[in-house]
Amino acid sequence: MVAAKGWAENEVTRALARSDIVAGDRAGGANTSHTIALELLGRLLATVPGGASAGDYHRAAVDDNVLGRSTLEGRRRAFRYLRELYLLDPSRLLFRALRDLWDEDPAARPLLAGLAALARDSVFRASAAAVVPAPPGTVVSSADLARAVAAAFPGSYSGASVAKIGRNTGSSWTQTGHLRGRTGKTRVRVEARPAAAAFALLLGHVQGARGQGLFTTRWAGFLDRDAHELTALVERAGLDGYLENRSAGGVVEIGFRHLLRPFDREDAEDAEDPKDAESAESAGGAA
Repeated sequence: MVAAKGWAENEVTRALARSDIVAGDRAGGANTSHTIALELLGRLLATVPGGASAGDYHRAAVDDNVLGRSTLEGRRRAFRYLRELYLLDPSRLLFRALRDLWDEDPAARPLLAGLAALARDSVFRASAAAVVPAPPGTVVSSADLARAVAAAFPGSYSGASVAKIGRNTGSSWTQTGHLRGRTGKTRVRVEARPAAAAFALLLGHVQGARGQGLFTTRWAGFLDRDAHELTALVERAGLDGYLENRSAGGVVEIGFRHLLRPFDREDAEDAEDPKDAESAESAGGAA
């Protein structure tokens, strides 16, 4: 990856103002009814080229059925889940960064998807309380995950609903690599990669963390690495061009010239509004 020569803070500020990262204090998210759907995301991104528009992702999923759904409603539903979690819009900072890093290292994809889902899905983020602090070898049940979500959002879900969320989040954490097993899931240490470290630190930067503070965010904790190991990962990410890493006199500076490059105005204007696509679907269905 070649870093951009410069970046404009005002462009980035406008991008961040679109609230790609949900606050996390309100119940809701794709994991209430689905999982992070890593396999479907991979299939879509393998089909649609990196320079595509938001409309291209919609057409590939719904019109061309690259996700392999048996009905039109199934195609639309699968696309909605993916868009809720990953945005699928190159004019949105979180998805553009995910897309930038996706093809750099296939082994990093489970953590890239998991970090994006953690940023976008409140219940998945709440379930992290039962997973991230757990030492390797700990048994983490769907009931443990359900209790973590219920504690974060008391009174928001019925017993049946929160039990389903526990099962869905259990599958999602298995897809990220944090849990292993089908019914009795066990905590395992994930394989963190430089691309995932860059994405994790970018999310922290978006929320205002700087310097050494980037190493202690929830996003960095998702990587299962201690401070020394994370520092080594960040150094490798710098060598790969994912970020800029400078350290002198105990002061750490991390920059993201490429991932935070200015948005191209023409691309943003040409991006199809997903709401327009949904309106077109509805009109087509009513015709």
